[in-house]
Amino acid sequence: MRPRLPAWLRKPETDFVALHQIKRELRRRSLHTVCEAARCPNIHECFHRGTATFMILGDRCTRGCGFCAVAKARHPPPPDPCEPARVAEMARQMGLRHVVVTSVNRDDLPDGGAAHFAATIAEIRKALPGATVEVLTPDFRGDLDAVETVLAAGPDVFNHNVETVPRLYPRVRPQARYERSLAVLAFAGRRPRAPLVKSGLMVGLGETPEEVRAVMRDLRQAGVAILTVGQYLQPTLRNLPVVEYVPPERFEEYRRSGLELGFRAVFSGPFVRSSYMAERLVRRLGEVGP
Repeated sequence: MRPRLPAWLRKPETDFVALHQIKRELRRRSLHTVCEAARCPNIHECFHRGTATFMILGDRCTRGCGFCAVAKARHPPPPDPCEPARVAEMARQMGLRHVVVTSVNRDDLPDGGAAHFAATIAEIRKALPGATVEVLTPDFRGDLDAVETVLAAGPDVFNHNVETVPRLYPRVRPQARYERSLAVLAFAGRRPRAPLVKSGLMVGLGETPEEVRAVMRDLRQAGVAILTVGQYLQPTLRNLPVVEYVPPERFEEYRRSGLELGFRAVFSGPFVRSSYMAERLVRRLGEVGP
């Protein structure tokens, strides 16, 4: 039986006007957001603030992660070559100063969709030359040439989430490998003129605090500068159940532990997601780069 939702995880305020306005513009341009596809609990708040995380390469994922509500397909349609320009135009219309782009996993593509990421970054630079760009990428099956394709396009922030502790990977991320994700992050951090490197994980899936701190140490050793820690919430009945609702004080402990380990910023809290308040975090740091 699922544990009862505690008071600190209830969000009574909603903004349906902003929600429907942005959804309407997204549908008009045939664009997707992870906010909708992953059933993010912050969607009303973020759309009200006029922000969204674009999801490129279509809306069908080739992997079956236990935590994720994004639709699955073994053979999704090919990427739309016009999608990068439409993302950039939507970002320009929204007046974004920090544009966050993620994607589904596309293991069916030779480069995992890396060239499509690069094209999207280039289009955003043309449409919004003053904006910063953050990408949240898949692991590209460990193909570092694909990672380099994305990095060469010049994102200000390179984000790849480890998502959970190594012990839980077979259940939570069965087609991923913890060491592979660390290698992707380390590669990004070693690159000359590296972007800010960022990663995140969910808690409440059955991990222990000691395991979370071990992941933090691994991420620091891999050169990660920004860490996010948030509560896993079961998006649909088909997804993994919540094992524990982590209390706010433990999130504060994780934040302090992360800062002690040397992260430049740690965003830790029940509603934190990898791109939640991303623009404020980057602006607070006041610079991009290592």
